[in-house]
Amino acid sequence: MTTGPLWTCPRCGRGFANRNQTHTCGLGTLDAHLAGRDPEVVAIFWRLVELAERNGPVTVLPEKTRVAFQVRMSFAAVTPRRRWVDGHVVLARRLKHPRFRRIDSFSPRNHVHHFRLARLDEVDDEVAAWLAEAYRVGQQRHLGR
Repeated sequence: MTTGPLWTCPRCGRGFANRNQTHTCGLGTLDAHLAGRDPEVVAIFWRLVELAERNGPVTVLPEKTRVAFQVRMSFAAVTPRRRWVDGHVVLARRLKHPRFRRIDSFSPRNHVHHFRLARLDEVDDEVAAWLAEAYRVGQQRHLGR
């Protein structure tokens, strides 16, 4: 696992595993992301946070268009919509599954798996397992250093 210190953006103060990481400094607020959302959407969001935090410390970063979950690097992100939550997890492998709407592969060890959740009961053990696997990617354990 990579354990060196995080680089901190001098403009926004966010930490990154890679120096000069490309990003947008515009941070948002959780209140803004959750305002006007269906109560079920808010419950889905907080359940995802809870499941992510089962794996260890998580930084929840409200950004302009999404809320990222970060350890050393972002391993998941969600965008609360009015009646559902769009999200993704970053896995070190392509995991074919009917609940994933799309998979984007950025490198042999970074695959972004997109999903949509509309009901709280969809945030189940399967989603918890995705977040646990993604958390290890966020720790950079998949790099084997």
